[in-house]
Amino acid sequence: MTDTDTQDDAYRQRMATKKRIVDERIANATEQRGVLILMKGNGKGKSSSAFGTMARSLGHGHRAAVIQFIKGRKATGEYLFFKDHPQVEFHVMGHGFTWETQDADKDRQAALEAWTLAERYLQDERVNFLLFDELSYMIKYGHLEAERVARAIAARPRHQNVIVTGRTMARELQDCADTISIINDERHAFRQGVKAQPGIEY
Repeated sequence: MTDTDTQDDAYRQRMATKKRIVDERIANATEQRGVLILMKGNGKGKSSSAFGTMARSLGHGHRAAVIQFIKGRKATGEYLFFKDHPQVEFHVMGHGFTWETQDADKDRQAALEAWTLAERYLQDERVNFLLFDELSYMIKYGHLEAERVARAIAARPRHQNVIVTGRTMARELQDCADTISIINDERHAFRQGVKAQPGIEY
């Protein structure tokens, strides 16, 4: 037997073992319901990942709704792309980043209005997928109560999938989440003096 034959045989054995493990996990995953996914961390790509997942959901004919909580400063690429999609209801509810408005009352009112709309979607069985972009900041800055948010998400229709994005996540949300992904920041072009550009940052 040649070295190549030996390597091929070892590879087949590894893949057979891996397939057996994966097949067992698939067989054990019998529950069918929607999930709560949290995308957190300091790195770039949380919203991008969430919108990519929404595109996947739309590909299966699902209905989706988006609420962007603090990206009201300018028309984002995702808004321009999805705003006319027949299966998407898209709402940009913020007044921009909080360090730009510098108005706590205005930010708090915008957050409450956005969350009131979110609660309606969380009771709408016609909606399969909900994306609450940058929602976590509204909790961090004290504009929304974490318990109220977590309670409404937990009481949603069983089939609904929800994604929440933001750098930090309240413990109440993490406690009821099904999937939590952390996007780390190892390097960012902005810190190297590269200007934010449409299609990449917004």
